[in-house]
Amino acid sequence: MTTPFYVAPEQMMKDRADYARKGIARGRSLIAMSYENGVFICAENPSSTLHKVSEIYDRIGFAGVGKYNEFDQLRIAGIRHADLKGFTYSREDVEARSLANNYAQMLGQTFTHEMKPMEVEILVAEITDTPGEEQLFHILYDGTVMDETDYVVLGGDSDAISERVAATFSQSMSASAALEVARNALAGDDRTLADADLEVAMLDRTRGRRTFTRIADGELQNL
Repeated sequence: MTTPFYVAPEQMMKDRADYARKGIARGRSLIAMSYENGVFICAENPSSTLHKVSEIYDRIGFAGVGKYNEFDQLRIAGIRHADLKGFTYSREDVEARSLANNYAQMLGQTFTHEMKPMEVEILVAEITDTPGEEQLFHILYDGTVMDETDYVVLGGDSDAISERVAATFSQSMSASAALEVARNALAGDDRTLADADLEVAMLDRTRGRRTFTRIADGELQNL
């Protein structure tokens, strides 16, 4: 019987992390930020049918970058978890923090025990009735959870995009101002993004119980 090939655990973890980061970096970026009525999410996504941003529950939104089929599996699992908890207890018991922790456990388990890690970064966002209390949970491919404030950038060249967002961000800005900040940050100095290149959605506390709204192309021009 041959001896199995040995790889040091730290080398194995490093290789998996490098593999996941390279896969995520090949995709297009996404920005989520606080604005006057809640959370504004803008992704570079030319597809009109494969969405990076979606609703999880009444006041909770989901966004993902990386491999579409992998973060869409996580989206569906999150919807099922939220629906079951809301039905079993009450709608107020469904919160982004517990959902983010569940996602972290799923991603961490896959990263540690499976041969191939998930090539995804995901965002779970929640708003309340009080401005300034928005929650942005950024979950990495290895299950690391980061509680962000004001804004967060996922995927691609996130460091450079974050710098561009920081230069013009304001927590009390309108939706149209947030769109301008996001569009300019995603495009950078050497290109221009058209409306068809963007996927835009908001968690808007003025809409009542169902706060998630997706901005279609026609509405995007007006915005």
